[in-house]
Amino acid sequence: MRWNQQSALDPAAGTAAAGTAASGTVAAGTDAPPAELFGVTGLVRSVRTPEFAGVTFHEVLAKSALNKVPAASSMPFTWTINPYRGCSHACVYCFARNTHRYLDLDSGQDFDRQVIVKVNTPEVLAAEVAKPKWSRELVALGTNTDPYQRAEGRYALMPGIITALAEHGTPMSVLTKGTLLRRDLPLLARAKEDVDVEISMSIAVYDDALQQTIEPGTPTTTARLATVRAAANLGFKVTVFLMPVMPKLTDSMDHLDTALRAIREAGASRVVYGALHLRPGAREWFFAWLEREHPELLPRYRRMYAQSSYASKEYRTWLSRRINPLIDAYDLRGAADDDYPMTKRADRTRLGAASSTAAQAASLTPPAQEALF
Repeated sequence: MRWNQQSALDPAAGTAAAGTAASGTVAAGTDAPPAELFGVTGLVRSVRTPEFAGVTFHEVLAKSALNKVPAASSMPFTWTINPYRGCSHACVYCFARNTHRYLDLDSGQDFDRQVIVKVNTPEVLAAEVAKPKWSRELVALGTNTDPYQRAEGRYALMPGIITALAEHGTPMSVLTKGTLLRRDLPLLARAKEDVDVEISMSIAVYDDALQQTIEPGTPTTTARLATVRAAANLGFKVTVFLMPVMPKLTDSMDHLDTALRAIREAGASRVVYGALHLRPGAREWFFAWLEREHPELLPRYRRMYAQSSYASKEYRTWLSRRINPLIDAYDLRGAADDDYPMTKRADRTRLGAASSTAAQAASLTPPAQEALF
């Protein structure tokens, strides 16, 4: 959905509507055009704040919160919620980068610095799940961009989302790199008394120097592992996403062993892993990073991903033979051995949160792109 396909709101009215969600903001500057310049129905305003240097938040009013996954998708769940578009985590490899192009923004710096915030998501969601026809199927959070990226510290949308789902008997899964999750752990623990709740933490890199260059906006690996421990201490069976595994960067035996040992010591119950895939948008950004940071690897990656966004079957087989014995040695296999999603949507109806999240991670089929509003 493109900006120029929509009509503008009155800027004064928009500012009033966003007062609660974005109090204390600094008006948009030269690189943060005011709302009337975008011509977007639903766009309240564009703002910048000193504590988020270089990041512009475009506050929008969403028409819906729940996104229905197309029936043809291989994803093992039917519904998702994405309160943010774009992500200040700035992970070089992020598969969702290309979605920013649908907004007439680029998939590089704009994805990292131009963040769409659906400021009314909790209220809209509460109305949607209160309808008698709502089926109370699993809702997945964190399938596109991270719901606990830094913007969540400012907008605090997740508590309302969690509450709306729990109060209406809806199971949920949360996947994040954000340690801000710790703020909501007590709320999630209370929700778990009434509905299934799964927590998954994405931690791909266990080399501090590499992590800071390839995921420059994320919390440290140590901080994320501490968040895993905090969730485990509250009784959650936490899954860690050890992905993407990047050839010649994070697939050595030393790195994998270090990772799995740290995950086990943090109290996680399960690991899901997967090889790097590079879709358009992410591919160009990742290759530019390689050229700067590891130019010796660029020819290998160009060959490896020349014909597909996905690592070859041979590499995936090699990786599985390398990592699976370690997963077993650290007792991180979890409750199920099959990490691949079932192929029929009917088989996935009301699927438990744990199996659905693992299946999502290991799927080799790109998920369908979701509408902005």
